[in-house]
Amino acid sequence: MTKVQHPISNYQCVSCGTEYEIEPFRYQCDCGENLDYIYNYNLIKRSWSKQTLAENPDRSHWRYLPLLPVQNVPENRSLQVGGTPLISFPEIANEFQIANFYIKDDTRNPSGSLKDRASDIGIQHATELGEETIVAASTGNAAASLAALSAFYGKKAVIIAPASAPKAKLTQILQYGATLILVKGSYDDAFDLSKKVVEKYGWYSRSTGINPVLSEGKKTVALEIAEQLNWKVPDKVFVPVGDGCIIGGVYKGFYDLLQLGWTSRIPKIIAVQAEDSAAIVTALMHDRSIEPVKAKTIADSISVDMPRDGMKAIRAVRKSGGFGVTVTDDEILSAQKDLASSSGIFAEPAASATYAGFLIALNDGKVKKSDEIVILITGSGLKDIPAAQKKISIPDPITPDLDHFKEAIYFIS
Repeated sequence: MTKVQHPISNYQCVSCGTEYEIEPFRYQCDCGENLDYIYNYNLIKRSWSKQTLAENPDRSHWRYLPLLPVQNVPENRSLQVGGTPLISFPEIANEFQIANFYIKDDTRNPSGSLKDRASDIGIQHATELGEETIVAASTGNAAASLAALSAFYGKKAVIIAPASAPKAKLTQILQYGATLILVKGSYDDAFDLSKKVVEKYGWYSRSTGINPVLSEGKKTVALEIAEQLNWKVPDKVFVPVGDGCIIGGVYKGFYDLLQLGWTSRIPKIIAVQAEDSAAIVTALMHDRSIEPVKAKTIADSISVDMPRDGMKAIRAVRKSGGFGVTVTDDEILSAQKDLASSSGIFAEPAASATYAGFLIALNDGKVKKSDEIVILITGSGLKDIPAAQKKISIPDPITPDLDHFKEAIYFIS
């Protein structure tokens, strides 16, 4: 194992501000809200710099170990998590008359989603605590991620998912050998059961709604974006939002870099939610606390009644000067098809929501011509083929001869 001195000062509640010692590990504040890791940035600066980072040959997210809540890098890490490409699309930028348009393509992670960043860090944290069984509530991506990486690291994964989760994601979970428990109900019902299971059996919880380690893993996507842009952060980052953990992590990553003096500002962070699963965006628009909704959307990964990491999501948008956008299921599916045909990146509905949100913000005049835009693509479209098929028509077969071929193909006169 590679070991470093870890400069974490303490935990702090995102709601009441109560501080706790870093040991023993705890999931939440006594008030019931979520915790944030507080780092000693001066200590980090003494031994870590842009130069030392540049000299690190490790291209995975483990290159950011000094900013992660674990002590060690696992020796066995050939399933690379992180180090995903940030791709510039000048044609899209020119079409919409903006300075730059980038896609951060996290479909390249081992299980096909950004959630691998959280699972990888969470499993290492569980290992350091001596835990062998890890439980998660998930609509699919987090579960598939935990199942994949648990198989790699030799851990026991117990997944609690709503029965309505896409079959492709459930298939992933079972292929990786995890124990799958389907519940008759929503993600929120699965989440509540997972908490009871953790309390009963003492297993490690990989549920993003309460474990502060997981948003620290997800923040590595922001660290990578900044490094890939040579520490010049974009103007706006569009993030799909369900529980709020990803967007909270994106803010934390940019915040860390600002505190280190490696960047000069935090980009405006834009929360994108499905119209009928918009508890966070509704709270932002009406400047009020988060209230539960009855979530219903084709974008299962962001279908949440009550966001469990909502306060970090609200903080991310408000502190960065961003805003919220809601998109309909039809807009999500249209954006999925348009994005795939213009970029070659096939995103699941929850991920293509960011492109739909960008288009709405552009139409509403909330994107400037001088803006450099990044959209996060957090999951592969292969995870939910039935959703993608709603906007396409598979052609009828033809007899194998040139005359019928000519009739079938549209661009030969």
